[in-house]
Amino acid sequence: MRTVGVEEELLIVESGSGRALSMATQVLRQAGEVAEGGTGEPGGGLEKELQQQQVETGTRPHTDLGELGEDIRACRRMAIDAARATGAQVAAVGTSPLPVEPLLVRNERFALMTERFGITTEENLTCGCHVHVGVSSREEAVGVLDRIRPWLPVLAALSANSPFWQGRDTAYASFRTQAQARWPSAGPTELFGSAEAYDDLVARMVASNTVLDAGMVYFDARVSQSYPTVELRVADVCMDVEDAVLVAGLARALVTTAAAAWAAGEGAPAVPVALLRLASWQASRAGVGGDLLDPLTAQPRPAADVVADLLEHVGPALRETGDEGAVRRRVETVLRQGTGADRQRATWERTGSLADVVAEAVRVTAGMES
Repeated sequence: MRTVGVEEELLIVESGSGRALSMATQVLRQAGEVAEGGTGEPGGGLEKELQQQQVETGTRPHTDLGELGEDIRACRRMAIDAARATGAQVAAVGTSPLPVEPLLVRNERFALMTERFGITTEENLTCGCHVHVGVSSREEAVGVLDRIRPWLPVLAALSANSPFWQGRDTAYASFRTQAQARWPSAGPTELFGSAEAYDDLVARMVASNTVLDAGMVYFDARVSQSYPTVELRVADVCMDVEDAVLVAGLARALVTTAAAAWAAGEGAPAVPVALLRLASWQASRAGVGGDLLDPLTAQPRPAADVVADLLEHVGPALRETGDEGAVRRRVETVLRQGTGADRQRATWERTGSLADVVAEAVRVTAGMES
């Protein structure tokens, strides 16, 4: 059974006001990590991110989705406890609902990013959920990338959790997706066909002197530089842990399905990048509250129907791991109750207070009822 792990970026916020706080250094120190962050091992701690108003958690690899969910909760508790010790809280939201002036973490690489990309770096305070799924080889990994790309916008729609930006409703379910698209290396990719072709493209991107290094290749899904995994990067951080587990379960099923098709010599769907960009935009705009684009035809269809097609596509993989029942039940919940974006907007409509939106997110992040 393939392993799956989750990295979550969390926003550090002030209790009461809900505004983002530049306290990553203090939170990391409380968590027992140096300000430069990271242990170099998968999972097991908090790490720095681009801005001082956020931290990143990472689980260990798991084969059981229930155990993965417990690990996500443990990672969140670590962040919550460390933030509380500094007088702050954490919220699993894709963007800050309240106005914020991001403050860059001080290190040489981030300074170079600011020099190269200017306002794109300075304004980029977004929180994503990155899912790592185990693969057996780089060739298999690239075969997977070629075959999962039409389905990635559906994961983005299910995880949408960033409707607000700088204190206003953006009219998007996932404005984080729009913000990430400002990076020159972000988004969907053409078909690679082989690991050699993938590596050649990455090398040419770095040689262009546009991105700083291979770590800045922000494809919607990529071959991990550090682990024997494929990394799916399209999801917003999910407010509810159960939604993060859902995204991880679907991601693993997509990878398993794609790997089997690659091993059988089945061709990858030749969907043009231009249409994949439209599908990504539509998922970002609508979430699951409207139409999505059909992964293969790019025609608009009700989100519930497109999600049903995804479940049918990965059904054998879900049955193989014993996850089908749990995944289907959670999908039904999301389609019925809405995404994190819907939950944020419902709080805003009920109270008229973005501080209340953040407070609700803090409670759900911690696993407490509102």
